Amino acid sequence: MFRTMMKSKIHRATVTQADLHYVGSVTVDEDLLDAADLLPGEQVDIVDITNGARLTTYTIPGERGSGVIGINGAAARLVQPGDLVILISYGMFDEAEVAELQPRIVHVDELNQIVATGSDPAEPVPGAEQQLPGTLVVASN
Repeated sequence: MFRTMMKSKIHRATVTQADLHYVGSVTVDEDLLDAADLLPGEQVDIVDITNGARLTTYTIPGERGSGVIGINGAAARLVQPGDLVILISYGMFDEAEVAELQPRIVHVDELNQIVATGSDPAEPVPGAEQQLPGTLVVASN
């Protein structure tokens, strides 16, 4: 039997652009694709933390180091620049693979730069207590 399991996720990324008239997909900085073990064309779910929307699309590579997370096509009606999102990929694994599965978890800052990676999907996001959906809150002294 095969089970569908989370393979990787990019957690709390900030949407940097939305293009309603592009053909579809999500544009993702190639550094983030590599860190999350995502390939161009790979299916991902996008969960919008800001508004609760959830959709399925596929990845296309964006400029390396740019921090781009671009929502393309009809999904741009559901997800807007500034929204916080989670990109999740899944894989089908047999029982032996499930026992050894180490998902790739990528935590990013408000500029979509990698701040931590790991394999525990329940691990708290570094600095998340200071970040509200779509807003960076800076503590005052």
